Amino acid sequence: MKINFMPRHSNKSYKKNRKRKGYPKKITKKRGWKKTVPTLHKPPKNPIIVPIKEHGWESRQTFNPAVLFEDGKARLLYRAIGEDGVSRLGYAGSYDGINIDERLKEPVFTYSSSAPDYLKAQPYRAFEYVSGGSWAGCEDPRLTRIRDTIYMLFVSFDGWNIPRLAITSIGLEDFLKKRWKWGGVKIISPPGIIDKSGCLFPEKIKGKYVILHRIFPNILIDFVDDLDFKEGQYLKGEYSIKVRKNYWDSRKIGAGAPPIKTKYGWLLIYYGVDNRDPSKYKIGAMLLDLENPVKALYRTDEPILEPIEWYEQEGHKAGIVYPCGAVVIKSKLFVFYGGADTVVCVATANLEEFLQALMHTKKPKLKPVKK
Repeated sequence: MKINFMPRHSNKSYKKNRKRKGYPKKITKKRGWKKTVPTLHKPPKNPIIVPIKEHGWESRQTFNPAVLFEDGKARLLYRAIGEDGVSRLGYAGSYDGINIDERLKEPVFTYSSSAPDYLKAQPYRAFEYVSGGSWAGCEDPRLTRIRDTIYMLFVSFDGWNIPRLAITSIGLEDFLKKRWKWGGVKIISPPGIIDKSGCLFPEKIKGKYVILHRIFPNILIDFVDDLDFKEGQYLKGEYSIKVRKNYWDSRKIGAGAPPIKTKYGWLLIYYGVDNRDPSKYKIGAMLLDLENPVKALYRTDEPILEPIEWYEQEGHKAGIVYPCGAVVIKSKLFVFYGGADTVVCVATANLEEFLQALMHTKKPKLKPVKK
């Protein structure tokens, strides 16, 4: 399907930024040592999901997909924005992680807005709204399966109040059979603070659920006894993984996909923005300790994926690659991300080779958040 994008942007500025003074120098080792950098391959099929003009609810943007690999299929919930400017979630399925074999015609999750009536009465102008182009709804989902329940964290935005993190759930059987019987939605971040990029570890660690989230500019880590989140109970931000001065992730960072358990540690795909290149989102990776995930073992000194392709440069917001999901299919890592806040893309790597390359990077430090 053909989609009309904005005029193509030049990559000259990107290439220039790579040569700017202040970028970390490449790692050098003794003679005979060969440097390996973890990278992701972008297949020629990209973008794999684009807006459908005939579907009013997803006619403008389809991006930032969450994903689970269940029953032999990658199952994506992607953010969609249509003519009314509301963010909803659509469903698509893929057996090989690249070719879309199924895509539903109606949204599978909506979240009603409590925005003032006058906001709803105004004409929708996408570029007036900073939250990915929408003025209300559910944004940037992340999916995690724990036993027979699938939890979804997302950003709740009503176009008026501060965006906040929310959580809901659905039974595994209902999810697989596409019976969209979602549970109640609970707001889990405190009022008055922009909190985004929330994701849940796929198992308890030392009897606690572990949640990653982002309050500018860092990734925060919380341990909670349950996921009930009674009234007035919010995430606190107990630990943080911080931005790094003079690196590609010096301005802000956030968790992308929910962590994947490997024999070396929890693989976390995350995004970052550089103070010297603030209009570009890039993707990196880190390994967290299996027993103590507040301890980051390895972290990429350079991005593993950057917005240089046409579908990452043309659309609602040029220069954005934003991951919300990752799965392993037949020993291959698949990272699903939004391109230019407009389309869904995927990038792949051999998992073992990727992890080995990641473990050649520098070890970062982690400090508790000051109260």
